[in-house]
Amino acid sequence: MDGRRHDEHEYGSGMMQARQAYFEEIGGPDVIRWRDVKLGDPGEGEILVRHEAVGVNFIDTYHRGGIYPVSLPSGIGLEAAGIVEAVGEGVSDFAPGMRVATMSAGLGAYADARIIPASAAVALPGNVSCEMAAASLLKGCTTEFLVERCGCVQPGWTVLVHAAAGATGQMLVQWLKHIGATVIGTVSSAEKAAIAERAGADLIIRYDHEDVAEKVRAFTNGEGVRVVFDGVGMATWEASLKSTAKRGLVISFGNAGGPVTGVALGSLAQHGSLFVTRPTMFDYYADPVEAEAGLSRLFEMLGSGAVTVEIGQRYPLEDAVRAHRDLEDRKTIGASILIP
Repeated sequence: MDGRRHDEHEYGSGMMQARQAYFEEIGGPDVIRWRDVKLGDPGEGEILVRHEAVGVNFIDTYHRGGIYPVSLPSGIGLEAAGIVEAVGEGVSDFAPGMRVATMSAGLGAYADARIIPASAAVALPGNVSCEMAAASLLKGCTTEFLVERCGCVQPGWTVLVHAAAGATGQMLVQWLKHIGATVIGTVSSAEKAAIAERAGADLIIRYDHEDVAEKVRAFTNGEGVRVVFDGVGMATWEASLKSTAKRGLVISFGNAGGPVTGVALGSLAQHGSLFVTRPTMFDYYADPVEAEAGLSRLFEMLGSGAVTVEIGQRYPLEDAVRAHRDLEDRKTIGASILIP
């Protein structure tokens, strides 16, 4: 990366040059490429945003690696935050100079600037920085719907959170503790155990050398947990089933340890008439009223300090390859962001 910053006069000039990531084939982190593109002025209902921070999420690796198929060539990244530089006709909710974030403008957030539909942007409250938004919007909205609308967790419930030291894991632990749940978290190292404990987990299980289900059953007097939040996938699938109480719910929402395949429905009966769901955030944020309510709840939790975001890694924008490698190798702590 050459470290250059675009001069102010380049924005809104109709011929702005932006740096943008893309990939033309499915594969590992090395398929990510960079190009310069010309951005015109925003059209009707659009805004031009200069990015100050870009979020890095596991879903980005799923798009790049083919777990979630996309049309090629493709941009990459869903989440970014920055400053509005220009607005198109018909845009009344935003003006130049406003700080905004987006997670629903489609692939292409790995860029230093972008034109997006105004309908895909959300104005940031004064107590939420661009870095915080880029690190938390997608993960935070995921946490909101998982806890409050998918799991419908109630005070006093005991729940299990896999990968509790990860960015989403930490947010889940904090959110669940705030609403009065008892939280068991799984981690893979002593360092990550300390992180999950600081987030508020009541019991930490080292899944690298402890039997998760055995420890869960011992902690819950043999009953198991009401809800499992499993963002790992195949690597923790059996442990999740064995840790869930009768008529409990397993929420499988990620594939960090491989996608869950070949599920035999009879196994749900064998483990106690379990419920299982494989949700995606965008199905819970498709309705504008629900989306607005979910975002408001997230900003409330962030603004009050009930949920905090640990940004463990900041990479230069064009170090996206290294960011993906670190994420997939589980070398990251908390959230990762790219800085243009």
